[in-house]
Amino acid sequence: MIDKAKHWMRHSLNFKLLSMAVVILLLIIPSVIISVLIEERSNTADEATEEVSQKWGYAQIVTGPMLVVPFKEARQNNAGEAVQRTRHAYFLPESLHFEGSIAPSVRYRGIYEVTVYTAGLSVAGTFAAPTFADWEVETEDILWNEATVILGIRDMRGINEVITLNWNGREAEFTGGIEANDVVALGVSARVDASAGGDFSFDLSLNGSRSISVVPAGKETLVSLTSPWPSPKFDGAFLPDEREVSDEGFTATWHVLDLNRPYPQRWRDATHGVAESAFGVSLVLPVDHYRKALRASRYAFIVITLTLLTFFLIEVRQKKHAHPFQYILVGLMLCLFYTLLLSISEHVSFNAAYAIAGLSTITVIACYIQSVYHTRVLSALTAAVLVVLYLFIYLLLQLEDYALLSGSIGLFIALALTMYLTRNVQWYAHES
Repeated sequence: MIDKAKHWMRHSLNFKLLSMAVVILLLIIPSVIISVLIEERSNTADEATEEVSQKWGYAQIVTGPMLVVPFKEARQNNAGEAVQRTRHAYFLPESLHFEGSIAPSVRYRGIYEVTVYTAGLSVAGTFAAPTFADWEVETEDILWNEATVILGIRDMRGINEVITLNWNGREAEFTGGIEANDVVALGVSARVDASAGGDFSFDLSLNGSRSISVVPAGKETLVSLTSPWPSPKFDGAFLPDEREVSDEGFTATWHVLDLNRPYPQRWRDATHGVAESAFGVSLVLPVDHYRKALRASRYAFIVITLTLLTFFLIEVRQKKHAHPFQYILVGLMLCLFYTLLLSISEHVSFNAAYAIAGLSTITVIACYIQSVYHTRVLSALTAAVLVVLYLFIYLLLQLEDYALLSGSIGLFIALALTMYLTRNVQWYAHES
């Protein structure tokens, strides 16, 4: 009776199918664990970036410059007594031009790369004479002697040099802090004679990480940026009007009008939507190996299923027999491919890591098949199937926009080929 049961387990196709299904379901567990591991490593890399950014400078946003003129306004308090309060009027430049270069560098925190930069900006423009005519503000209530030019800087730790404002040919140094911080929270300011407006210019050197953005404060804002970084990502509220990207770096120019943004050229007290109009460029690393490794791990189920299906077809057509435990060993080796890919890609390029991990996995499995089935033909056939599978997954990783289409076609072909190879199998003939 026992011998008959062993014979049935050894030769029953239905039992083989059931065993293979159970093995595949069990192998989903380590594949999920590997996906979690990849995400943890990616989070650790983000923490390394955050640590470096805390010391060097966060992503920078430059807001302004803006001309701020305080004025007094009479009002009644709750007791009906006349009191005065100070309000602030904000005026934006008629023209504003940013021209600068971004010098990137890569810092390391352990094995993790962090992109930082030093940006040198030359800023120039013109303010028209501020007018309060339609606001019913008396001339004597305007505090011209307290007028300031303010410049918002997201992370002031990134300021490298003293910022000197040239206002109508006279120089004034920006000082830290802004008295009227209802529009810009952090930044610098300088006292100026603002009654007649004026031409201005200054140079700004900033350390930062990841990205740099500017707010189009001018009625007409022109921004020109250059950098040797070969893989920029232009983001924010506006894309460049012109850009050139090559292996030597990029150049980009923006032209933004006041009609393109949701706030006026002048207002009293706070206004909303200023920061939302910022635009600029992010310095992204050419290869995000964590993202690619995570995408590759999502195809683990396909690779495991098709590989074990190949073993099953070998058993059916070649009358070779393998134990379910041998299926498990091969499946675990397929899962180990992704940990090899992850660990190696942290030290070399993703493509090189993929090739090393793939060749290592294929070699071990091919040698194992040789020892199990004692035939080089089946070993070579299994290796060829795995080569095709890994090349197919690599193709899907490269074709992000067409990954779904390519994957659907590939799986359709694999299923059709399986149906063709098993068309003459007498499934119940093996049950006796």
